[in-house]
Amino acid sequence: MGAYNNDGVLSPIYSLGSSHDVRISKHVHDNVHGNIYLDPLSLKFIDTEEFQRLRELKQLGVTHMVYPGGVHSRFEHSLGVYWLAGEAVQKLKNYQGSDLDIDRFDLQTVKIAGLLHDVGHGPFSHLFEREFLPQVRSGFHWSHEDMSVKMVDHIVNQHHIDIDPQMIKRVKGMILASSEFAMPRSSREKRFLYEIVANGRNGIDVDKFDYIVRDCRACGLGCNFEFQRLMETMRVMDDEICYRAKDYLTVHKLFATRADLYRTVYTHPKVKAIELMVVDALVKANDYLDIASHIEDPSQYWKLDDTIIRTIETAPNEELKEARDLILRIRRRNLYQFCNEYAVPKDKMENFKNVTAQDIVCSQKSGVTLKEEDVAVCNVRIDLTRGRHSPLESINFFQDYDSEEKFTIREDHISHLLPTSYQDMIVRVYSKKPELVGAISEAFENFQLKTYGVKAQVHATPEKKKRRILS
Repeated sequence: MGAYNNDGVLSPIYSLGSSHDVRISKHVHDNVHGNIYLDPLSLKFIDTEEFQRLRELKQLGVTHMVYPGGVHSRFEHSLGVYWLAGEAVQKLKNYQGSDLDIDRFDLQTVKIAGLLHDVGHGPFSHLFEREFLPQVRSGFHWSHEDMSVKMVDHIVNQHHIDIDPQMIKRVKGMILASSEFAMPRSSREKRFLYEIVANGRNGIDVDKFDYIVRDCRACGLGCNFEFQRLMETMRVMDDEICYRAKDYLTVHKLFATRADLYRTVYTHPKVKAIELMVVDALVKANDYLDIASHIEDPSQYWKLDDTIIRTIETAPNEELKEARDLILRIRRRNLYQFCNEYAVPKDKMENFKNVTAQDIVCSQKSGVTLKEEDVAVCNVRIDLTRGRHSPLESINFFQDYDSEEKFTIREDHISHLLPTSYQDMIVRVYSKKPELVGAISEAFENFQLKTYGVKAQVHATPEKKKRRILS
């Protein structure tokens, strides 16, 4: 029983091998992976209010307000990562089981880690972590991975889940593997298992496999990245997962497709405008609703989800009026107005500092007097997952299955058409009041001239947008 790929061919990746006995497993049909079989231990986690909360967290935050199809949730993504994590371990076991000593304990551990890796996400996903919390908890460092670990402990204790403490410890280590909170591991551990769900070494993991395909499908983008090929041919060498040399272009497509999603979907100018407004609404509501305090206690945190916006907009309290008005503006499509953007010149990237509203206001010369609260600035970073470095630098390949040597591939040995720079920094400026678009656009141009000596933006702000006034 399997799933068909785009060519209508039954893909061998969707086997039943990763489930110890499908007769006692529950199965659900996923629109990306076909039938997914949920084992009894995983169901104990799934059938909790803390995990079910993921149904109320959209995978793409507010993106559905620009791409209507992007309404899928963290819940279905988590099931997808659970399934692919199990399939990845099973394939390694099938091909190298005797050498790697993979057992059912390993298989179950990686599957649980895939299932729970996102259980710590907040409302509107990364917006909560990267945009909202820094404004209300200045200097306080928090990550959804660290919260996921706390939520795992909370779920186990709250629901008295009978699970090996050593398994839970390893699950938490796998969730944190790609974060700065990564736990030290002993040389006796099978380190390659920590590269399956969240790969901190080179970024190739089943989390990306799932969300890239799922997000492309939901938003109507084409996706020619085939993770199945990598899953079928990967191999463990010296305790790390390596890939067949002939699949280097498939690896590169993974990162290129991810960057394309960031540019066209995740950081779409309208998406960012709505995100800025949602963040402002949450900040204005925080003093009254004390939203940020929920991050201190998992027993309270699970109650936070995307419906916080509905709570704000339907509450009659005067203290929430400003936040409520912002949400009403979003509903009526009276958004912060995009003025313009520019890509930071490549030779200026290394010493770049985020542009602020104050930078723009201080660049005005005459006319309307602007205030910082009139301006919103978005500093968008898009890369291939390793900042200014090529992802291929940290990926090891092998020539064929008989070879024992692993090696990296230099990009100039692949193609001269591959990028010479691996990161874009885009500065976008928005006007919170439609009638100020002209003044803010002019100040933004002045800032560019003062900073770079030229206007770095590609085109001018349209005159009709500059002249727009509130009716």
